[in-house]
Amino acid sequence: CGDLDPNYLSFLATFAHGPVLYIHGNHDTGYERTPPEGCVCIENRVFEYQGLRIAGLGGSMRYKPGLHQYTERQMAMRAIRLWPRIRAAHGLDILITHAPAFGLGDRPSLPHTGFKAFLKLMDRYQPSYLLHGHVHLSYDPLAPRVRQYGNTTVINAYEKYVFEVP
Repeated sequence: CGDLDPNYLSFLATFAHGPVLYIHGNHDTGYERTPPEGCVCIENRVFEYQGLRIAGLGGSMRYKPGLHQYTERQMAMRAIRLWPRIRAAHGLDILITHAPAFGLGDRPSLPHTGFKAFLKLMDRYQPSYLLHGHVHLSYDPLAPRVRQYGNTTVINAYEKYVFEVP
């Protein structure tokens, strides 16, 4: 869910029995020079694997100049551009983001504010899961890692989180 060393992702790809998918975090500025080898970037697209339809929207709320940071409007436009790809895939099972959805595990500081655009995607396509990173659980050790939003299970996958998709 972003902010991982590309060499670490390449290392994971050497042991994975399936594809290693990634999106960009707000600190992933070196991927253009050193992309993760053997991995699949799913930014702004729907990737299908064994019947699962997985879409990715990386980045965080824009809080300073830099790569992989977006205003709410910019993220909304990225999400809208994803709609035809989701329709072509006949739906969406998993949405992978870096930042959380607004009000679902985000924080009051601008860099950690979630995107309302993700709420609209969940309302419209009802993926089974939204996985995000960005918000370190050490910020609030009592914050839940797993939340429910309608039919979507929202998981803060910061650092790591293992689960099985039925």
